[in-house]
Amino acid sequence: MFMPDPMMVADEPARQDAVDRLDFRSKRWNDRLQGVVERAAELARTPIGAISIIDRARQWMIAKCGDVDGDVPRALSFCALAIHRPGEALVVPDALRDPRFANNPLVAKTPPIRFYVGIPLVDRGGYPLGALCVIDHEARDSLPDLYDLAALAREAERIFVQPN
Repeated sequence: MFMPDPMMVADEPARQDAVDRLDFRSKRWNDRLQGVVERAAELARTPIGAISIIDRARQWMIAKCGDVDGDVPRALSFCALAIHRPGEALVVPDALRDPRFANNPLVAKTPPIRFYVGIPLVDRGGYPLGALCVIDHEARDSLPDLYDLAALAREAERIFVQPN
């Protein structure tokens, strides 16, 4: 029996076309997006904030603050799961206790990913491109203001559609 890849969205070819049209590698958004991720990390009181783009096989961080890899395989990406539910935050209070992530090498490495919140970023057509995320090395019981994080995600989406 065929089981779909949990890292792929339902209409992956159309989503990937949206990522390709974005042409993020040739854009110069870093200053504006950098401000968004810094504000997100400050709001969440996390050492890491980032904006990811989920490509065919990799996750690319197009803006980041803190100690986070610039790219990782899509199969390891927390953000690759976040894009499955546009409009809804993916919240992982303790990745070590979450069966989706407990065996992920990013949870086992030093420093580990323990706490994660990802807000999907979508284009005008509604296709998920990546996520605005905040990450901590410690598990957490309390959450940052998801409404304010979502507002920062919408700001990043507006930057995507503006000319360089």
